Amino acid sequence: MRGNLLIFRLDWISIFLLLFLTGFGWVNIYSTTVGNDLSGPLLDLGTFYGKQMFFAILSLIVVILYSFIPDQFIERFSSVFYLIGLTLLLGLFFFGKTIAGATSWYDLGPFNFQPSELMKMIVALALAKYLSDTQVNLRYSVHQGYAVLLLVLPSMLVIAQPDPGSALVFFSLFLVLFREGLPLYYLTFVVSFILAFAATLKFGLTYTFIGVLTFYLSYLWLKPKRLKTPLWFNISYPVILFAIIASTTWVYNSVFKQHHRDRFSLWLNLETNEDRLLNIQQSIGYNTYQAKQAIASGRWSGKGFLEGTRTKGDFVPAQHSDYIFSSVGEEWGFITSTLVILAFVALLLRFIYLADRQKKAFHRIYGYGITSILFIHFSINIGMVLGILPTIGIPLPFFSYGGSSLLFFCLMCYIFLKMDANRLKTHFD
Repeated sequence: MRGNLLIFRLDWISIFLLLFLTGFGWVNIYSTTVGNDLSGPLLDLGTFYGKQMFFAILSLIVVILYSFIPDQFIERFSSVFYLIGLTLLLGLFFFGKTIAGATSWYDLGPFNFQPSELMKMIVALALAKYLSDTQVNLRYSVHQGYAVLLLVLPSMLVIAQPDPGSALVFFSLFLVLFREGLPLYYLTFVVSFILAFAATLKFGLTYTFIGVLTFYLSYLWLKPKRLKTPLWFNISYPVILFAIIASTTWVYNSVFKQHHRDRFSLWLNLETNEDRLLNIQQSIGYNTYQAKQAIASGRWSGKGFLEGTRTKGDFVPAQHSDYIFSSVGEEWGFITSTLVILAFVALLLRFIYLADRQKKAFHRIYGYGITSILFIHFSINIGMVLGILPTIGIPLPFFSYGGSSLLFFCLMCYIFLKMDANRLKTHFD
C-alpha cells in the first residue's frame, strides 16, 4: 500500500538536489540584497529575498496541486498550451512592461510575469508530443521542418522583445532532435559555421581558409565508408563554409553593432590597443571583470556568509540575478562553488538516467527536453560569469532572482519527476 503513494515513488535523489540548489540559491540572494539591516522579516515582499521566498513557497504549493492532475492531461493538451503560450508572447507587444530595454513582462501589481519562462516548459511539452507520434520520423524533411518550426516560432517572438538570451534556450532543444534521430550532419553544419566565424576573427581569413580546407580534404579522405552523407551536404557544406569565412569581416564590421563587436573582441581577445581594451573592460566587460575579481577574492574557503566585500559594495551589477554565482565564489570559496557545479551536473545526469528508463516516448522526450534547457542555462551562465563565454543575459536555474523563473523551473522538473514516478503504475486509484 505504501508503494502506491506518489510520494514514495518520486525520485528523491533529484528532489534533494533541487531542494539544495533552491535553498542555497535563496541564501545567496539574501546575502546580495539584504543590506546592513538584518532585523527585517524573511518574507518581506518589499525585498528581493522576500519575493524569492514567496515564490519558493508558491512553487511548493503549485507542485502539490499538480500531484492531483493526471499525466495524460498535460500530454493531451500540450498543443493547446503551445497556442496559449504563443498568444501570451504576442500580447507582450501590446500590453507588456519594459524593463532594462526588453518588453518581456506583464505587470501584475507587486509582481511581474515573464511568459518566456513558462514557454520554455510548454515548448518542451509540445516537442515531446509531436516527436512521440508514431508517424513522425526525423529522417524525413517534412517532419524535420515541423519540429524546427515548433522551436523557431517562440524564439523569434522572444528575440523581438528583445531577449536573445531566452531565445537561445529554445534552440537548446535541438539537442533533443539529435537524440531522437535528426541526422548529425545538421549539427556539423551549425558547429562548423560558428567555429569558422570565430576562427576568422581570431586568426584571419588566410589561416582559417587553409585550416578549414586541410580539415575538409582530410575528412573526405579518411572518413569511414559506412559514414554516408547526402550529396547536397557534400556540395553545399564547403561552399557555405567558405562563404562564411569570406564574409566574416564584412558581417563583423557592417552588420554587428559596436557593443556586439566589443563583446566578441573581449571574448576572443582581439583588441591590441591597451587604451581601447581598458575602455571595453570598463563598459561591456565591466560585469564579467568584477565577477571574476569577486570569485578570485574568495580563494579556497570564501570570506564567509554576509562577509563578501565586493558583494556588499555592489561592485558586480545584477549580482542577485545573472551574476549571482560570483557571490558564491566570493563568500563560499572555490570548494563550495565546485560543490554547486557538481550538484548541477549530478542533477543533469540524473535526469538523463530517468529519461532513458521511461516506458513512454512522450515522457522520455520531455525528460531530454528539460535536461537540455537546464544544461544551456547552467553552462552559459557559469561560462559568462567566468569570462569563458560572451556575456548573455541568462539566469542560473534555482539561484538567480526571478519569481517566474523559479516557479516554472520547479514545475517543469516536477512534471517530469511525476511522470517517472508513474512509469510503472498500473491502476491503483
